[in-house]
Amino acid sequence: MTDLKSGFNPLFLREEDLREGMELLFFAYRDFLEEADLVLARHKLGRAHHRALYFIGQHPAITVSGLLKLLRITKQSLSRVLADLVALGMIEQTPGLRDRRQRHLALTAKGIEVERDLTAQQRALLARAYRQAGAEAVDGFRKVLLGLITEGDRRALMARRDQAAETGQPVAARAGVGRAGL
Repeated sequence: MTDLKSGFNPLFLREEDLREGMELLFFAYRDFLEEADLVLARHKLGRAHHRALYFIGQHPAITVSGLLKLLRITKQSLSRVLADLVALGMIEQTPGLRDRRQRHLALTAKGIEVERDLTAQQRALLARAYRQAGAEAVDGFRKVLLGLITEGDRRALMARRDQAAETGQPVAARAGVGRAGL
């Protein structure tokens, strides 16, 4: 692994600094998903199921088309994942009130439990890293992550943050707690 330097100056982004950042992202991603992968294996699910459970929990009543846009996967892939989750009793689909063709998604009690099991270690790992890094570093980390995602996703996150500030609701609610989706 790359030797971690203290006193890193982000104004001088040399090749080795960029490579070190990439390496850290790879290792962080691996470790971030490690415990969740064990939970997924117990339920005979994959990472696509995890992402669907997570975002359905964060966006109660999200439509199938909304989830497609959020996950950026094919209809065929999402259909398979949703069929699995419905069959396992982890999500439910309900038709829209205004447009009966729309299908709104929500976690069931079992889905909430599995989603919490999947993210418990991730939340603990992130909380520990945030505490160790401190508020200024957390803010910098957030800015870096925002710089890595698309402009459209950045705008959507900022709109949710603004809406949360107006309504007094948290930006990312816990799974199963109702709040407006995208």
